[in-house]
This record gives sequence, structure tokens and C-alpha cells, in this order.
Amino acid sequence: MGDKMRAIDIKNGKGNADALFVTELPKPKPTETEALVKIKAFGLNRMDLLQREGMYPVPSQAPKTLGVEFSGTVESFGKDPEKGFKVGDEVFGLAYGGAYAEYIAVSTHMLIHKPKELSWEQAAGIPETWITATQAMYLVGEFAPGKSILWHAGASSVSIAGIQLSRAHSASAIYVTAGSQEKIDFCVKELGATAGFNYHEQDWSKEIQKATDGKGVDVIIDFVGQNYFQGNLDAAGRDGHIVVLGSMSGTKLPAGVDIGGFVRKRIRLEGSSLRSRDEIYQGKLRDQLVEHAMPKFVDGSFKIFVEKVFPFEQIIEAHKLMESNKTKGKIICTI
Repeated sequence: MGDKMRAIDIKNGKGNADALFVTELPKPKPTETEALVKIKAFGLNRMDLLQREGMYPVPSQAPKTLGVEFSGTVESFGKDPEKGFKVGDEVFGLAYGGAYAEYIAVSTHMLIHKPKELSWEQAAGIPETWITATQAMYLVGEFAPGKSILWHAGASSVSIAGIQLSRAHSASAIYVTAGSQEKIDFCVKELGATAGFNYHEQDWSKEIQKATDGKGVDVIIDFVGQNYFQGNLDAAGRDGHIVVLGSMSGTKLPAGVDIGGFVRKRIRLEGSSLRSRDEIYQGKLRDQLVEHAMPKFVDGSFKIFVEKVFPFEQIIEAHKLMESNKTKGKIICTI
């Protein structure tokens, strides 16, 4: 196809899943520190759904094409790439956008060599989720061995990564919330969480108070926002850190929210986003992932859970599956 490539686009720029379609776009050219990667697989993330609907603040340097994580082979380089990569290398990585395509131009600072022990599909499911979990736990939440932690949306890909990181780094207790007993059993029995609470059937905040003898938890990682704001304040322990990564239930708080816990328990609440961070910050997180997590991926002690793999021509079905909220782990598309 020469200077053209197949990619996923959105009819009229935004819409529901049925607005996605395969089209031809110009093949990107790598500049400066970038590499051109021929994509083998890419991972879906919640932000893709929001961006598709025109509800996500896309970084200025991102192409309009969706997708932030991928695996593939290096085809060429810009003028000043990071040392250690060569044409033909099998890699995976994180991008500001553009992964729903046959080719992507991406900074070499955000590439990682793919070990032979991982499939293309597994590798494509690592970057966004594991780096987000690492950032939320350590850099923002200031997790340390011996602390307790609560992961909301326990069967989501970020929380699946976070539960495993929490176990590996000696959390005193790991709690999760989820919307079904099946998901809770998965988090507890397969991932090793201490306990889980069904938000449809239980007051999870009160249950955590009971489980901790009224002390609460040290770190809370939240993707829900509005509906969980009060519960997070109630469930947080003294000097607790609440990290907000999303607002799936909305951003505006109802009247009557009691913020007394901020002062009484010295709670810190902080929002964070990985995609809006600069390349240097993301590169440091990449290095942390390579140093601490990569050996565990290779020996199998860290597991990448892939729910389903679709050919990228079935992107509509893939998005609809993610919207169903019935998945445990990553949805991957292959090219």
C-alpha cells in the first residue's frame, strides 16, 4: 500500500461503537526519537470509549486515531532514537494515540523489548494497565509494604495488575469491589485479594470498616468518581490516600456529602492521568516496569489476563464487549 495503511476511524469524528470503521490513512513517518512500528496487536482501554464519544481530553501531540498500547516490530527510526533498539526488534509500548492502525510512530523512550515468553496479544495488554497501576500505587498513592489497599473495579485490567503488584510488594490486606460474585471470586481465588464486596448487594464502605475493625484502608484506587466519593472518605483510614483515576459515574457531587473526613482523618485525595504526562515522566515509569515487573512476566508469577481477542476488523464488537462491563481482563485486537 506504499504510503497508506489501514486504520480504525470514527464516522463524523465521534459516536457510538457502530460509528467505528476501517479506512485508509497516511502511514506515519518517525521523527527525532521515534520508531515506526508495524503493529501486531493492540489493547482496548476505557479511555478509548470516552474518546470515541468525544468525552476525553486528548493530548495535543496525539493523532486522532484511537489506541495507546500495542505490540509489533520495529521498521525504521527517526534521527535520534534511544540506543538499544534496532530494525526488526519485537517490541511493545505505550503511545499518546494511534495504536488502532497497521503502523504507529512512537517515542523509543516508551518501547520495551518483548520477551519470547509473551505472545503478541499478552504484550499488547501490558503497557497502559500495568504502568497506570504502578503510577497510581507508588507515585501518587505512596503505597509501601505493610499498607492496606482497596482496588475498585477489581476485575478491570488496571486493578488486576494492581492486585498482583500489591501481593508481590507485601500489602497487609487487599480489598476489591466488583459487580458480581463471579468477579469477586476471580479477584480473591485467582489473584489473591483478601476479600471482595459486591457493590450491587453490599454497602462496601461499611463492610471495609468491619473488615478493618474500624481502621479503614491506607490506599484507595478509584475509577468511579461521584458515586464512590462519600464511601471512599468513610473507608479511608487515618492519613489515607485516595487516588482518583476516572469518573465513570459522573463528576458532580450531590448535596449532603460530608467532607469532614479530610480533616478528621487527614485524608489526601489526588487525581491522576497517565496519558497527559510528558515523555520523560512516562519513560521513568517504563523503566520501573522493566526493572520490577518484567522478570515476573517472564517467569509467570505476574499474569496477563486476556478476556478475548478480536481481529481488528471486528472493532465494533470489541468496543461493545468492553461496554458490557462483563469482562475480566484485557480485550485485544490483532492485525
